[in-house]
Amino acid sequence: MYNCNCRGKYSCVDFAVAASIIIGIIAGILRFIGTITVTPAFLWVLFGIAVVYLAVVYFKQDAICCCERTPITLLLIGILGTILTSVILLGITFAATSVLGAIITGALLSFFTLTIASTACVILCGRRLCDED
Repeated sequence: MYNCNCRGKYSCVDFAVAASIIIGIIAGILRFIGTITVTPAFLWVLFGIAVVYLAVVYFKQDAICCCERTPITLLLIGILGTILTSVILLGITFAATSVLGAIITGALLSFFTLTIASTACVILCGRRLCDED
């Protein structure tokens, strides 16, 4: 059995969750103060990426073999969260400095970051880069 924790260091899953939370908070703050804006083209791109990820996970689920199920669970949470928040932002127009719009935008980028980071965790586990205990 391979260990995703890599000899007691912080695991990839911990890094993925921490990075997604930090990026989500920063994106929400920047959206609220009007530094960044989210265009419909950006939302469609994130929605499309998440749908493709979902299809790949569905059709390649037998090929995704990891030491733990946690990275796959995080990947699915990130994918579904990205799809849900992008659909919300596409369907509802928020003011540039709207608090609710900033929260949902932060959640969108948090879920997308979780998708990318947990994909890296799945790849690391699949490649079995950690030593055997």
